[in-house]
This record gives sequence, C-alpha cells and structure tokens, in this order.
Amino acid sequence: MLFLTSTTITAPRRFIPAASSLRVLSLSSICSSFSRSFMSSVSVTESADCLQVQGHVQYDTPDHITPSNVHTSPLEQFHIWFNQAREANVREPDAMSLSTATASGIPSSRMVLFKQLDKRGFVFYTNYTSRKSHELEENPQAALLFFWREMSRQVRVLGRVEKLSKEESGEYFKSRPVGTRLGAWASHQSSVIGEDYLVNRLAEVEERFGVQASDKEGDVPLPDFWGGWRVIPSEVEFWLGKPSRLHDRVRYLRVEGSPDDQPQWTIDRLSP
Repeated sequence: MLFLTSTTITAPRRFIPAASSLRVLSLSSICSSFSRSFMSSVSVTESADCLQVQGHVQYDTPDHITPSNVHTSPLEQFHIWFNQAREANVREPDAMSLSTATASGIPSSRMVLFKQLDKRGFVFYTNYTSRKSHELEENPQAALLFFWREMSRQVRVLGRVEKLSKEESGEYFKSRPVGTRLGAWASHQSSVIGEDYLVNRLAEVEERFGVQASDKEGDVPLPDFWGGWRVIPSEVEFWLGKPSRLHDRVRYLRVEGSPDDQPQWTIDRLSP
C-alpha cells in the first residue's frame, strides 16, 4: 500500500519501478554533482530605486528524467525522490509551498510542512480558522511546490482538496510534542494580536490542561478548529535542473474519470 510520512526516519522501500527501462543513478553520483550544480553565484546591480539580478546558479545535474524512465505513478515517483532527498541530507525536504486562492481568484502562498503521502494524495495540517483554510473552503483547489535546492529538483502538484476525518487528524495530533499541541490551542492563526498575546494565551492553556509546554508527556486533546487537509493531485510535474536552462520536465496528468484511489495517468515531457 502506498504510504509515506515525513516523520519516518528510515522509510521502507515500497516502490518497485514498473518499467524495466527506469534508469537509477547511485545516490553518491547525485551527491557528488552538488558542488558542480552551482557554478556561479547571484550577482546584482543596485541603485536608489532598483535592485536588478544579473546572474544566477547554473544547474548541471548528472541524471535525466523522461516519460520512459519515471514510474508510472507520480505518487510512487515522489516517494522515490523524497527518500533520495532525505538520504542526501537535503535541509527540510518536507518543506513545501502551499498556494491557495479566494473565490474571486486572489492568490496567496506560504511555506508549510508536508506530513503524509497516501494512495489519495499529499497531507498537511493546520488551523481550520486560518487564512489558508478559509480560502480552501471557498475555493477547494491548491498548488504545492517542493524545491530541493541541493539536488536541483522541484516537484509541482496541483489538485483539489479535502479535509481529513477527525479520527485521522486526532491520531496525528497525539504524535506531536506537548508544546506544539498547546500551541495549536493558543494560536488564533492569521488574526491580528498584541505583543504579549501569545505568552499570556499559552499560560492560559497550560493552566487549562495542567501541563507545561516543556513537558514530555501530557493530555492535550485535539481542538475542533484544527486538523488535516489532503491535496488529491490532478497534475504532478517533476523538474530537474540542467545547463543553459534546458531543464528536464516530466508531467503527469490524471485521466479524467479515473478513481482517486486508483488513478490513471498520461505522462509527457514538457519543453523547459
């Protein structure tokens, strides 16, 4: 069964490439290319009213991706790349940009933490009264972006969203440290607050539940206003940095009408 959590330290290898033509480079060969992947630094010119970027990193990764050598499932291909990012010591491989939009189409983006991959999609957790949740309620579509700089890789995900069940959210919430569980109760996320609000609010919830943020154990229940969202992908793109901006891009598009738990995909190479 397809399952991955970002808290796993040594995730099992559950994905077997379906195509015999899948080209697998050793992790050492990928890692050895990191220093060559950044051949120049950013240069700028500045004036009183302008900052202009004149140069940027030139990518030079040794591996290639094409529709013929990726997995037939984008979720399983993501699992492969995510494990490689962990093993290559990419800093915060679970960090992802989440983009949402209001009903009228005004977008907003922020960094959140990826927490789980299952057979339906990508899961993250948040306050249901936050701006992102309000926008997902109004317009239940989202975009995710993972950028693993050290490997010159990106993964882009587009799809509709659904809330996790209270049971699913509760199971994850119990795994969080006491301090972060208290923090979920203390924060009215995205609301305007005073300078001392959080300190005072944390003290209130510590007294309410009889535990301290520094405690190793304690009974702090799941708030009704907190839980998970799942992004069910309709499009996933894998990007690999190449010289002269001639990057490798492979896109998966869900076949219309295919079920969420057993989706079918068309796979294409895109021009950079």
